[in-house]
Amino acid sequence: MASPTDRRYAETHEWHLLEGDILTMGLTAYAVNELTDITYVEMYEVGTEVSAGGPVGEIESVKTTSDVYCVCPGRVIEVNENLADDPSLVNNDPFGAGWLVKLQVTDTAPLDALMDAAAYDEQFPL
Repeated sequence: MASPTDRRYAETHEWHLLEGDILTMGLTAYAVNELTDITYVEMYEVGTEVSAGGPVGEIESVKTTSDVYCVCPGRVIEVNENLADDPSLVNNDPFGAGWLVKLQVTDTAPLDALMDAAAYDEQFPL
């Protein structure tokens, strides 16, 4: 599965999709493949301020628990509530219904340092 070209990718395997000042985040297909079955997703609550490079929540799988990081500073404005009942959405549709969190960001410049889809897929092939 090729990564969508409309977003930027971190080496920590989060994707970042910017629309205006709203940043939607999720895990890449590569990350999901490495984690195997996602069993629990916990993102920070709506209203929580996050700093650049800081965590926005965590993912648990049958293998491990991993933090989810955002490269931009901002405030959590929405959490994918569907994941509470069905965390497998992250496995089944990581770039769509399995999105994790939306933030209103105050500085988008850090996104410029992230990889585009081609660079990410070359470095982390499935």
